Amino acid sequence: MKRRIKVLLSCVLICQLFLMNVYAKPDWPSDTGIQAEAGIVIDADTGTVIFGQNIHAAYPPASITKILTALIVLENSDLTDMVTFSKDSVYNVEEGSGNKLNVTNGDTLSVEDCLYSLILHSCNQAANALAEHVGGSREGFVKMMNDKLTELGCTESHFENPSGLNGDTQHVTAYDMALIARAAYNNKKLVEISSAVSHKIPPTANNPEGLTIYNEHRLVKTTDESSEFYYPAAVAGKTGYLIKAGNTLVTYAEKDGRRLISVILKGSPRQYFIDGKNLLEFGFTQFENLPVTGNETEYTAGDTPVTIGTKSYQPSDLELEPDAAVTVPKGAEFSEIDRELVTDLPAGSPKGAVALIRYTYNDRAVGQAYLFAKAEEESQSEQPSKESSGKHEEETKADTNNNSQKGIGVFGTLFIAAAAFAVAAGTAFAVKKKRKESKEIALRKEERRRRLMEEGDADDFERILNERRNKKKKN
Repeated sequence: MKRRIKVLLSCVLICQLFLMNVYAKPDWPSDTGIQAEAGIVIDADTGTVIFGQNIHAAYPPASITKILTALIVLENSDLTDMVTFSKDSVYNVEEGSGNKLNVTNGDTLSVEDCLYSLILHSCNQAANALAEHVGGSREGFVKMMNDKLTELGCTESHFENPSGLNGDTQHVTAYDMALIARAAYNNKKLVEISSAVSHKIPPTANNPEGLTIYNEHRLVKTTDESSEFYYPAAVAGKTGYLIKAGNTLVTYAEKDGRRLISVILKGSPRQYFIDGKNLLEFGFTQFENLPVTGNETEYTAGDTPVTIGTKSYQPSDLELEPDAAVTVPKGAEFSEIDRELVTDLPAGSPKGAVALIRYTYNDRAVGQAYLFAKAEEESQSEQPSKESSGKHEEETKADTNNNSQKGIGVFGTLFIAAAAFAVAAGTAFAVKKKRKESKEIALRKEERRRRLMEEGDADDFERILNERRNKKKKN
């Protein structure tokens, strides 16, 4: 007997262990890697770092710098503005860095054409000319670049020039570059420019027939399914190369309603494209986004007041940021995500926000959502103030009996009106029904007459109808 009990208890323990394994929340996938020294893939909507390798180590950026240059230009100029290439913008570049547009001192192109040249085939002269146009000088523009870094929360990077050419203190981290790219690819025009396969540049002094330039990002432009670089989800991006920097790459991709960004630093030829592609595919296949609205109920549902700072709110008076989401491993449940309510809001928080909910999964930041107080004016208009209520309280009591008597008369009038309406509606319905039946009978008679005429019995049909009419008259 004792042996049976031991066996039974052992079975129970084993079952419990099995159930614990079954219901344990999924681990954070890590079954990927890259050959480049540093790299990262993030969700562009939630900011979640899906995978990272040496993401806080500083490296020379090379021409992926031009993503930040393009963003600042788009935010501070018009596409139709004309840019004049100065002698300094044309010739003050590193030896051997080339002149892909073959521009010369005095050439003019629109901001838009310069941006296409900047992004598609990485023209350094276009970077210099745009910087002078927007910043007044390259030095002025570089200050704008580093100010933008601060605005975006990039604390590990610094720029010396708008092109990405070598500089003693010019460096970025994969993490900061992902933040820059996230802001850049929220700009629809920059996505449009970066996703173009080619662009026609108007005539210049050395190109009287104009010039067609082509995108150098192989994941974006390759449509051959047999190619190792084929990746249909790739939408936009930027390449870079310097001996000191190695191959650098930023790629923006869209798939199944999600947006991802991968960054590669200190990569090797050809492989850096594969690294970028593999990171994106890992993010799409191993992770998913869950909406906050509809899942988060702790602060917006129920009857228990919510205390935020020194104020107390009813859940019905709070609402969530509508498009907020979290990025988690596939199979994870929203209930498995940890949350922290932040009442000391960061700078730049939207108007009306009273708190910020930060979400983590296995101690990893996976997203956030602002919590808003519904418009106080609406609440005030829906509920009369105490002063107003007190002022009219006596009047309300005094009129109670009178209103009751009036109510009887009102209800009586409403009852009579409703009855009259019902009778009228019933009569109208009966008349309508009668007309419909008469019409259907007439149609049937006409159809029968037609059929009998075709069969040669129309005279008999008319005779029968006349007999029936005469019979009805007598009755």
